[in-house]
Amino acid sequence: MATTTDSSELKQTVDQVTEEAINVGYRLEQRFHRFRQRRAEARGDIPVMVAFEGYGSEHHVRVLGRALLKSRGLIESTDESAESIRGWRSFTAVPIAFAHVNVWIDDYEFHLVADKGGVVDVDLQVGLTPGEHTVWMQTEGSEVVEARVFVVADDQRIGIVSDIDDTVMVTALPRPLLAAWNSFVLNEHARSATPGMPVLMERLLRSHRGAPFLYLSTGAWNVAPTLRRFLSRNAYPSGALLLTDWGPTTDRWFRAGAAHKVHNLERLVTNFPEVRWILVGDDGQHDPEIYSGFAQRYPEHVAAIVIRNLSPTEAVLAGHPLVAEERRVRIPEGVLWIQANDGASLSRQLAEHGLL
Repeated sequence: MATTTDSSELKQTVDQVTEEAINVGYRLEQRFHRFRQRRAEARGDIPVMVAFEGYGSEHHVRVLGRALLKSRGLIESTDESAESIRGWRSFTAVPIAFAHVNVWIDDYEFHLVADKGGVVDVDLQVGLTPGEHTVWMQTEGSEVVEARVFVVADDQRIGIVSDIDDTVMVTALPRPLLAAWNSFVLNEHARSATPGMPVLMERLLRSHRGAPFLYLSTGAWNVAPTLRRFLSRNAYPSGALLLTDWGPTTDRWFRAGAAHKVHNLERLVTNFPEVRWILVGDDGQHDPEIYSGFAQRYPEHVAAIVIRNLSPTEAVLAGHPLVAEERRVRIPEGVLWIQANDGASLSRQLAEHGLL
């Protein structure tokens, strides 16, 4: 006798099978990482702590770093003083899952545990004066390394958040082949700064002294050193990199780049409840939707949304030949929205509105 299946039951079954498949993928990835870590330890790879620039207020700091295992040859070839470093080398280091990490900042000392990707990303409750401070980090067997932490004054009211790919650096990231080439093959010398953007960012920093300056990207933590060198070589203001990790999670095959950006923006609302943000991005991916959505939820935390429009050629490379026509974003009343193709034009518009 024939039977029928309710559509809701069918959907539930499909969702369950998909969830189980994703969990299998997640577990396989973790087994692979454990295998790599055991192999690296057996061949005598050296524990290395990488400290990233952080930020904070007078009451807390966000500390960022990563514990890795590197061969001696890899350490020498990726030294900060090296003149040419290929992107793929950043992916050959092995993360130390759940590494124990010691952190010191001024008179404070903390004992932390990294996540499964070796990443330390935590808000520490400390009392610090505004300005630059130094954080020292060490994992078991590694040398002590240091990084800058910028502490924002309580009376600061403006902050800057900028995307990286196709905003400050020309990469055409949404096209998978070009993304892989840029991430794994090219070094920072082969990448180009977006016309006018270094000057725009420097003017923003001068106009809002003491403002937090953050680079929010869907790029992997592996490329953080390369991105840092690129920004420095092209005279971009220093600032914390807020990157992510690749691979499956417990509920997704791949990490959602948009969710990463949304989460970090909302974290800033908590970290800096009195700050209004100048949000800088491009229309090649999802920045307009992400920023406008953030403005709808937190209009009092947005000073301006600044969108760099891709050229027709860039848009085709990015997989969005009609980018400008496809966007359907809703901007709350009173939130400034400006857009142009280059930094000089964006700078003029910001100046007209008193933000430069």
